[in-house]
Amino acid sequence: MGKIADRGNIKSIVSDLKGHGKKIVFTNGCFDLIHIGHVRYLSEAKKLGDVLVIGLNSDRSVSAIKPGRPVIPEGERAEVLSALCMVDYVVLFDEETPYELIKDVQPDVLVKGADWDPRDIIGNDIAKETRTIPFVEGKSTSEIIRKIRGLK
Repeated sequence: MGKIADRGNIKSIVSDLKGHGKKIVFTNGCFDLIHIGHVRYLSEAKKLGDVLVIGLNSDRSVSAIKPGRPVIPEGERAEVLSALCMVDYVVLFDEETPYELIKDVQPDVLVKGADWDPRDIIGNDIAKETRTIPFVEGKSTSEIIRKIRGLK
């Protein structure tokens, strides 16, 4: 089985992993134009448990929150993420938030960037623990896009 999991089977995959004593870490995002900030963030997230599951915004959900995006289609974003050594599973979600997916995964640790207050992170009522990870200063997809377009 590959690292790109269906919504329909992630619940049983995670249940099996937990049955074997694995600690599940969950994070989510658009992950459009993978850069060093993403890699460092995901590396730190992986250190918080045994299995890292990424909820990946579908193209529709990205465009709903970030006009003009994504740059990279969902299938390619999922494939790039799944190629990273620290990533165990990638699951697409189409909703505005990953709440339903988080309910399916029931993570031990829920992770977001440090710009979030842990109390405001969607799904913090489901996970056993909610953590934030600092950003790599000056590294963001929006910054890269502005630079490419000559807007910086």
